[in-house]
Amino acid sequence: MKPELSQPPLIRWGVLLGLCLPLTAWAGTSGSEEVSRFAASAWSVLPPLLAIGLALWIRQVIPALFVSIWLGAWLVADAQWSAIFPSLLAVVQHYILNALADPDHAAIIIFTLMIGGMVGVISANGGMAGLVDGMARFTRTRRSAQVTASLMGFAVFFDDYANTLVVGNTLRPVADRLKISREKLAYIVDSTSAPVAALALITTWIGYEVGLIDESIKTLDGVHTSAYEIFLSAIPYSFYPLLALFFVLLISASGRDFGPMLKAEQHAMAGEHPDGTPPVHNAEYDEELAALQPKPGQPHRMRNALLPITLLIGGVAGGLWLTGEGNSLREIIGSADSYKALLWASTLGVLTAIGLSLAQGILTLEESIEAWFRGIKSMLMAMLILILAWSLAKITEELHTADFLIQALGSWLPVALLPTLVFLISAATAFATGSSWGTMGILVPLVLPLSWAMGVPGSENLQHLYASVACILAGSVWGDHCSPISDTTILSSTATGCDHIAHVRTQLPYALLTGGVAIVFGTLPAGFGLHWSLSLLLGGALLTLVLFRLGKKAG
Repeated sequence: MKPELSQPPLIRWGVLLGLCLPLTAWAGTSGSEEVSRFAASAWSVLPPLLAIGLALWIRQVIPALFVSIWLGAWLVADAQWSAIFPSLLAVVQHYILNALADPDHAAIIIFTLMIGGMVGVISANGGMAGLVDGMARFTRTRRSAQVTASLMGFAVFFDDYANTLVVGNTLRPVADRLKISREKLAYIVDSTSAPVAALALITTWIGYEVGLIDESIKTLDGVHTSAYEIFLSAIPYSFYPLLALFFVLLISASGRDFGPMLKAEQHAMAGEHPDGTPPVHNAEYDEELAALQPKPGQPHRMRNALLPITLLIGGVAGGLWLTGEGNSLREIIGSADSYKALLWASTLGVLTAIGLSLAQGILTLEESIEAWFRGIKSMLMAMLILILAWSLAKITEELHTADFLIQALGSWLPVALLPTLVFLISAATAFATGSSWGTMGILVPLVLPLSWAMGVPGSENLQHLYASVACILAGSVWGDHCSPISDTTILSSTATGCDHIAHVRTQLPYALLTGGVAIVFGTLPAGFGLHWSLSLLLGGALLTLVLFRLGKKAG
């Protein structure tokens, strides 16, 4: 999934541990003998900093999180040399075990796995193919094909991998027939996968995001809002994903391009193909694609996807309504048991998908369970990252890391600049690691307590909390879009048959422009109190102006 690094992993690990262990051992020789002597000190920041630094170095999030939790457990144990090995055992025996034992955590894991299983079933029974085929009928011209590709990205909103693989592979022959460049199709697919999955109300991302938020707000005094409501309230402040979706629709509908993308489109219109290496091929992605293919010889019926998805969305809405109290929608959502609603909805979605497959004779019971399990398997890596992120959050809570950051940053960093700083840090981490999920897992436990403490009590404080949540998400997606080692970037190249470097080179100007506009007209003004709607309006207007000023039609 990610390119091999030239330096042997064991050497990198040995050097890193050789640097970190003496440093923390020296820290353990000073101060009192209390276990909490590292709390709210500069040493309390070391575990999350190690997680970020190690992830940037080895480009693997899971070992980075594991080692940082180990270091944190050692600091909690007074950083004694004799506690190094017991701290290693405590990572699994104490922190990971307790993260799994929490009922709310278990609900998030089950919901996310069930959504992944539903995606597997509706892929195998031809429902997803039917949904895509139904929209592909409207592709008669270059412009309509590009708009359809964008709308298909919106339609397959429930999973970014499924979005990329299904839309890219389905429209690739259509794009070739209408002389749309592979680079353009890869850009459309990439820009409507993660942004849509990150913002839609019910996706495979939701359980992960809500789980991180919920674990972080448990330690915040005065927060009486549910994690799900915080996520919903943060969506308007997710300026980069929202503007990226607007820009890809604008480009598709206008037929205009600029920079390297314009040259790629001109080559495609002329029937030429720029020189480049063959498209990326990866056995792991081939396996992902095979898991999303319908059973051969079976009909592609749109209703087999629409009915489970409709019940999934309706089940969440109904569950929130039944478990919530109050007179307004915000009161109902804020008091509702979102975990129960998500579990009800995911169960209904899976049972409906399997029931439709059996009733029409498309899949046997055994084939349905196999498809369901394939979908679950695709989510296991993400769930492991989430569990480790919960464990790291517990470490930072025990070490009072947020208290130290508040003391260190609160005296000089204006709270209005915090969302922008968070956005940039998230983007840099995601760009270097290629993982938006890993970036969120590391930063959410640190940023939310910091944002809450630095803000002004009342509604303005909540606005900064929403903005901080959104900026972690938006920055992660932006860095992921720009990164050549991102899984979704590589997957977009693979699914569309595009040269990977050509995809990165042609998409980068669009991503950088949208990210810059999101900062200047989104995160910065929002930090100073400008309403999010004005930020989005100004940002959208500037993107439109730039496109019509610089952009040209290929033919």
